[in-house]
Amino acid sequence: MTMKQLIACCGIDCECCDAYIATIENDTIRREETAQKWSEMFGATIPAEAIDCAGCRTEGVKFSHCADCEIRKCVIEKGFDTCGDCEELDTCQTISQILQNVPGVKENLCS
Repeated sequence: MTMKQLIACCGIDCECCDAYIATIENDTIRREETAQKWSEMFGATIPAEAIDCAGCRTEGVKFSHCADCEIRKCVIEKGFDTCGDCEELDTCQTISQILQNVPGVKENLCS
C-alpha cells in the first residue's frame, strides 16, 4: 500500500490517525485512550470497540464517523480519489472546516 492510499478523501493522513494505528497494531490500550480522548473532544460517548479503522480509502473496517462521512460519500459519488481531484475544492462548504482547521490537508490533497 502506498502512502497516497493512506490519505483520506478529505486529506487527513490516516497513518497519523489514532484509530488507524490502534487497528493495525491491535492495541487495546490505544483504543481505550483514543475513545476517551475523542469522547471528550467531540462531546459524545465513543466506546473503545468503535476505535477500529483500516483507513478511509482502503478495504476493511471504518471508524463509524469515517464510514458515514459526507466528504467521503461525495468523493465516492463523484468517482474521485480525494477532494484534491475536484475543481470545487477551494469553494466547497463540505470540506471547508477541515481545510481551515487541520494543518497539512490541502498539501496532502494537492501533492
